[in-house]
Amino acid sequence: MKRRHFISSSSAAGMGALVAPYFFSPRPSPSHTGQFEPISICTWSFVQANAAAFRALQTGKSALEAAIEGVAVEENNAQNTTVGLGGAPDREGNVSLDACVMDRQGNCGAVLAVENVKNVAALAKAVMDNTPHVILAGAGAQEFALQQGFVPENLLTEESKLNWEKWLKTAMYKPVINIENHDTIGMLCRDQNGHIEGACTTSGLAYKMRGRVGDSPIIGSGLFIDQKIGGAVATGMGEEVLKTVGSFLIVELMRQGKSPQQACEEAVARILEKNPGKPNFQVAYLAMNTQGEIGAYSIHPGFTYMHAQKENNAHKAASAF
Repeated sequence: MKRRHFISSSSAAGMGALVAPYFFSPRPSPSHTGQFEPISICTWSFVQANAAAFRALQTGKSALEAAIEGVAVEENNAQNTTVGLGGAPDREGNVSLDACVMDRQGNCGAVLAVENVKNVAALAKAVMDNTPHVILAGAGAQEFALQQGFVPENLLTEESKLNWEKWLKTAMYKPVINIENHDTIGMLCRDQNGHIEGACTTSGLAYKMRGRVGDSPIIGSGLFIDQKIGGAVATGMGEEVLKTVGSFLIVELMRQGKSPQQACEEAVARILEKNPGKPNFQVAYLAMNTQGEIGAYSIHPGFTYMHAQKENNAHKAASAF
C-alpha cells in the first residue's frame, strides 16, 4: 500500500474508488456465543486486516485479541509503507514504530520509537500485561521485546530505502512537519460479550526527525476506550490530534449524549478552531459506541474506513468538513 495524498481534490472521486463489500464465508456459530453481535472497524482500506479481526471475533476471541490480530496483518505487510515492516524511515533512514492498546477495564500499554520489531501492537499488550508500566520507549522497549521473545529484524525494505534515497536528493532538513501521508491503522472491536477494545499502530510521519512521536501510541490521543461509552481512534497529523486529546474528547462527547458521528465532527471542529480556514493537513477520527453505532469524520475528503458486521466487511467513505 502506497501513501495516499491526504489532500483530496474530490470527495466524489474518493467514494468512487471504494472497493466492493467483502463477504465472509459462512462459519458455524461457536457454542459460547454471547448476546452481542461482533463488530470490527478500522481506519483506511485495510480490507484483510479488518477481515482477520472479524474472523477472530467470530471464533470467540476477545475484542483486544481480535484487534491485535487484525493490525498485525498490516504490520507484517512489507508493501504498506505506513505501518510495521516496510514503514517509511526517519530522516536518517531508521524505521521506528509506535503503538498502543487499551482494554475494556481501562488497562493500556504503549511503545514508542521502537526499532527492529514489527508487531508493536502485540508488544504494547505485553507492556500492559507483563510490566507495572504503561509506556516503554526506544532502546528499552526493544530490549523488553527481545526478553518477551519477539524476533528482531530489519524493517527497512528495499522499496522504502529507495524512496528515502529519492527524498534525500531534494530534502530540506528543517524541524517542520511536511505533508507526507501517515496512514495509521487504528482498530476498534466489539466482541460477543459486548466488550469494546482497540489497538493503534504506525510507522509515523515519513522522513520525520529521529525520535519524533505522534498521537498514535498516546492513550487519549490516538486511541481511547471507556467500556460504558465506547471508543475512538485517530489518524492524520498527530501533532494536531495531541493538542486536543482527540480520542478522549470523542468518548467524553459521547458520554454527554452525542452520537459517534456528532462526536467525531465536534472533535474535528475543535482542531479547526485552532487552525482557521482549511488547513493543509489532515486529521480523521473513527468511533463506535457500546450500541455498535459508528461515526467517522475528517478535515479533508478522502478518509475511508472498514466496517465488518454480520457477514459483510464494507469499505466506506467518511464525510468531511
